[in-house]
Amino acid sequence: MDRRYFLATSGIALAAASSLTWAGDKQGTTSSERGKRPKPTPTPITTKSRVIVIGGGMAGATIAKYLRLWGDGIAVTLIERNPTYTSNIMSSMVLTGQRTLSSLTYRYDTLLSAYGVQVFNDDVLEIDTVGVRVKLASGTILSADRIVLAPGIDFDDVPGLGTSDRMPHAWKAGPQTTLLAQQLASMTDGGTVVLTVPKVPYRCPPGPYERACLIGDWLKLKKPKSKLMVLDANPAIVTEADNFTKAFALHGITYVPNAEVTQVDPVSSTMSLSTTMGSFNANVVNMIPRQKAGKLVAIAGLNNSPDGRFAVVNQLTYASTVAPRIHVIGDASATAQPKAGHIANQEAKVCADAIIRSLANLQPDPAPVTNSACYSTITMSQASWLTAVYQYNPATAAMAAVAAGSGASVGWSAENFKEMNTWFTALMADSFA
Repeated sequence: MDRRYFLATSGIALAAASSLTWAGDKQGTTSSERGKRPKPTPTPITTKSRVIVIGGGMAGATIAKYLRLWGDGIAVTLIERNPTYTSNIMSSMVLTGQRTLSSLTYRYDTLLSAYGVQVFNDDVLEIDTVGVRVKLASGTILSADRIVLAPGIDFDDVPGLGTSDRMPHAWKAGPQTTLLAQQLASMTDGGTVVLTVPKVPYRCPPGPYERACLIGDWLKLKKPKSKLMVLDANPAIVTEADNFTKAFALHGITYVPNAEVTQVDPVSSTMSLSTTMGSFNANVVNMIPRQKAGKLVAIAGLNNSPDGRFAVVNQLTYASTVAPRIHVIGDASATAQPKAGHIANQEAKVCADAIIRSLANLQPDPAPVTNSACYSTITMSQASWLTAVYQYNPATAAMAAVAAGSGASVGWSAENFKEMNTWFTALMADSFA
């Protein structure tokens, strides 16, 4: 599989990148034609049904857009507490000064202006899974024919950490990303950085290893006397093992598998971590905790995976197996697909299609296909890539990887790094423009 085939089969229309709007764009226009192209006006509709989407990340924004784009007479309300979305994809490059958070931040304006999605910036307090209603912090109660939950992830508490911000996870792009960047920049040369990898499943399987590579390359340039350790709760690198193993050797990164964190001490000047593989000290700690579905899934009683962490869904429709009119997509759902932004985009489209068919009294697509694609920055100027295709298997009633559609780069290159930016821009445009 070559790079051109990878881009062609990644499930994203690259032409969409021309209409992307950033939150930092003061003109409120496109990335390629700022100040030139007027915003489109949605065509008025006769409302036949209503869908509430909770959560405005990759999954939520995409399904809100495509329900309106594909649906006939479906009114869509998006509920998101924040007025903008900051992408977790590419956010590790903020740590090395190669990107700013504003370059990763997107508004919801186009969902309203181009597609007619009603946006509420509010918190959801209650979800009635039987009556299909939600209660907002403002006191507003909304009802619909379907509710789509896309709340992303939440984190387990780390024993000993409490409310301290000295060991930021920075796994939700935002203030903690800025904090970790500041800690790295202010660390004295010769210090030790520790990055922890939680047990699977977690958001973006290559992400922690990619971040380690970026930090390792940056340390060689900015703080060459310093060292970096990766404490992995898993028995081995969970994806792109060949590339990351070679990259860790290149950057002088110490890798410790089976090192699940059991206790931390963020108070002392040299912070400490107790793990199943011993104790470690560090000057900067990127503590990425174990993950679970966003808390709204538990509030709604939909966290019915065996370990109680995620929502089990019908993988043809993403309807909850315990509340069939409530759909759960993105990182919060329990499937074999990776928890990643590209997959969230793909699941949103499958779910949108299934909801539209259901509201028309039709059966869902019996053989949906999704694609997971990503790039990993191995150095500050070179990247690798990885892709996987998933198709519904009726024998197991689950999405399963298709070997013929999967592939990974052998090594990394500057050309991959360039194409990474093309892929990212197109993906964000497909979700938010």
